[in-house]
Amino acid sequence: MKKLLTFAVLGLVLSSCVKGFDGIEPEPTPTPEPTPNTTGVSEEDIKANVEKIFGTSFSPNQDWKSTTNGTVVFNINSDVNKVAIMGMISLLNEDNEAYTSMQVLNEAETNNQSYVSLSYDVPAKNEGLFAVFYTNKGCYYKKIEGNSVSFAEASAKTRTETESFKYPEGDFVIGKSEASWAAQRNWVPGELLYGLADDQYPRLKMDAPAYSDKEIDVLRAVIFSYFPNDKKVNNLPKVKATGYSDDNAYRITTGGAPIVVSPIYKRDGATQWGNEVYNSELYYYYFKQADLDAAADPVAFLQALPKYKLIPFNIHFGEREDDVIEKRAAYAALYFGDETPVVEAEGVEGTKGSFTFPANYKIGFMVRANTSFKETKPLVDSENKPRKQGELYFDGRLNTKINSAPEFNFSSSQLGDGDPRATWFKVNNRILLCWESGTDTDFNDIILEVEGGVNDLDVIPEFEYNSYTFCFEDRQLGDYDMNDVVIKAVRKGETKVEYSIIACGAYDKLYVRNINSGQIKDDAEIHELFGKTTKDFINTVNGAEYCQPIKATVTVDKSFSFLEPSTQPYIYDETTGRSVYLSKMGEDPHGIMIPNDFKYPTEKTCIKDAYLDFNNWGINPVTLTDWYTKPVDGKVYTK
Repeated sequence: MKKLLTFAVLGLVLSSCVKGFDGIEPEPTPTPEPTPNTTGVSEEDIKANVEKIFGTSFSPNQDWKSTTNGTVVFNINSDVNKVAIMGMISLLNEDNEAYTSMQVLNEAETNNQSYVSLSYDVPAKNEGLFAVFYTNKGCYYKKIEGNSVSFAEASAKTRTETESFKYPEGDFVIGKSEASWAAQRNWVPGELLYGLADDQYPRLKMDAPAYSDKEIDVLRAVIFSYFPNDKKVNNLPKVKATGYSDDNAYRITTGGAPIVVSPIYKRDGATQWGNEVYNSELYYYYFKQADLDAAADPVAFLQALPKYKLIPFNIHFGEREDDVIEKRAAYAALYFGDETPVVEAEGVEGTKGSFTFPANYKIGFMVRANTSFKETKPLVDSENKPRKQGELYFDGRLNTKINSAPEFNFSSSQLGDGDPRATWFKVNNRILLCWESGTDTDFNDIILEVEGGVNDLDVIPEFEYNSYTFCFEDRQLGDYDMNDVVIKAVRKGETKVEYSIIACGAYDKLYVRNINSGQIKDDAEIHELFGKTTKDFINTVNGAEYCQPIKATVTVDKSFSFLEPSTQPYIYDETTGRSVYLSKMGEDPHGIMIPNDFKYPTEKTCIKDAYLDFNNWGINPVTLTDWYTKPVDGKVYTK
């Protein structure tokens, strides 16, 4: 069954001042000619007010555009059912900190065509464009380096077949066992961990074909866009949404081909936090589904299974290595039979492993954290106790007590008993296992590639659509807080754009024109749409009542661009009899479009005070083009 992953899985449902609805209307009419200036305000007055408010004059070459556009041709075959263009762009988190992520710019169903041409708008300041090809077997990504992109190139077999590995010769024998941390703490009595003799693990290590630079670019972009690498971001809802937890967390062995695991990434702040991953180990375990089904207590059954050490991470990762994607070595899991393993001892022959797994077993994984902070001074508690020691399972049912145990410093992750510590992900044929081994919920402390004798994944991640924000100043001699009318726009496909009026910080009677759909009709006064009067500010004062946006959907042409003046929304001010359009080159910034979900200034806060780079960008259009990613705390609206 296909699993659709949604970038924003959970959200708060807020009460609306007045409920809006979506509607479909014909294409917007062309922009009318500007209303003649009948207010008696001269151009000299406007210029003087701009210099007074901003403390400077702006470049006559400033066109107030932070967006560029283009078209990409996708060459495809019948395997592809949808294509998309995504842009790697800068966004803001809830703490107003900038991070980079992929956003959908446009997408289309293929309808059995041999090619699809997609138009797009994107922030002029971006880290690149990516093509996405959707198939029944997953997604394929390719960085766009021109005006066309081919599915054949994106789906070219990049995953190394396990038969190409040179497997180590000689026997691998169980050489030791020990009680798990959970068993020592009497959380899981009797749980035993098994491993080879220490000198056998370097011999188990195999060379692995390196990723190309282009593969690394794609992996980094996709993984950390879906699972942002940020301690303040909670990725657990998306992990749960994959459906790969508890019983579904296990891969099924196909038989024949060995099961090969390659660590490709770690990030634990190694230079500051005691080399957490370096001091951890990867274990695995396996079982037959029929045995689990027959168990009176499935969790107790899984806890009692032998767990086998596969990778001591200190033989793979450098002690200070961090935030590096690289495939350089692989490790093949060994099948030790179904009976309780025998540990090799004098006169006792230990259980030998085989690289060949039988078919139809389920295989699971666990990371054992062995970190002790005894030698890293400020991280030791008053009693000098070791911390971050315990077994962390991708099957959340086995994370008994460890997620919430304050004495071992895992509880700050906010993961509860039963929450998983890993999830499966897939990028261009590569099956990845993404781990949360520490004290947050970003789920990318360790990333492993798993290949060979396990079944494939069926997972298609969905990313957020990019937003565009239109900000207007209604009065000719304005205060330039740019929130008199704020409109958000999202392109949700070739021919569909969703507009939302999200704020109104003005006393005049105002109308949005050139949308004319749903509730946002040309003759619909904005305050009235929200059930308010012209004496009310709407979503421009922090701490005041929040009103849900008024939304409408418009059908557009496939060649649509937010940069086309004839389709851009504008406002009509009935109080002054003026229409206010997006500013053109050499004009004052009474109407601007920002190519993301812009955090607009609070009421009576000039945009130059909310964004300290705004003036410098206005003076020199080619510099500080990402000015809108650097807000001043307390000077932008937060609901």
